[in-house]
Amino acid sequence: MKIVGLTGGIGSGKTTVSKMFSTLGVPVYIADIEAKKLTNTSKVIRKKITTVFGEDSYINDVLDSKYIANIVFNDSEKLEKLNNIIHPKVAKHFKKWCLKQESVYCIKEAAILFENGGYKSCDATILVTAPEHIRIERVMQRDGVTKEEVKARMKNQWSDTKKRSLTRLVIENIDLEKTQENVLKMHEKFLETL
Repeated sequence: MKIVGLTGGIGSGKTTVSKMFSTLGVPVYIADIEAKKLTNTSKVIRKKITTVFGEDSYINDVLDSKYIANIVFNDSEKLEKLNNIIHPKVAKHFKKWCLKQESVYCIKEAAILFENGGYKSCDATILVTAPEHIRIERVMQRDGVTKEEVKARMKNQWSDTKKRSLTRLVIENIDLEKTQENVLKMHEKFLETL
C-alpha cells in the first residue's frame, strides 16, 4: 500500500482535508491523535516524559497537554526532547496500522511531517495551506488561546514556503467547496498513479 503524507501549519485545516479523504474510503492515520493516545497508554513514554518534564506532566493518568505546551512552545530544546520521546513510538504504531489496511493508498496526517523527516517514507505528500490570519483565527477559536500563543506554536513549524519546496501537491484551504474539488482530483489521480 502506498502512503500519502498530509501536512500543513497549525490551523491550515489538515484535519478537514483528512476527513474529506476518509469520506472517499481512504484509510486515514492522524499522527497527533495517535500520539495523544500513546502518551496516555504507554508506560515507557510516560516514564520518559515525567523524567524530562516532571510529575506535573500527568493529571489522573492523562497527559496535561496545556502544561507541556507551555513548556515546549517556548523552549525548542524541550520540544525536540518531547518529539524524540513520542515520534519513534508513533512511527512504529503507524507501520503496524498500515499492515491492517486494505486500500490502494492511505493518508498519514502529521503536523511536522517535513520537520521530522517523515515525508521521506511517503510516496507523495500534500501540503494544506491557508493565509496566516485565517490560521490564527481558527486556532484561537478551536483551542481558546491567545494570538500570541498561536504565534509561539507557529514559530516551531516550518514556513509554508519551505514546505512547498518539498512537494508539488498543495491544497489552499479557504473555500471548502474548492478544497473538496481538489481532494477529489487528487484522490482520482492517486488511484491511477500510485
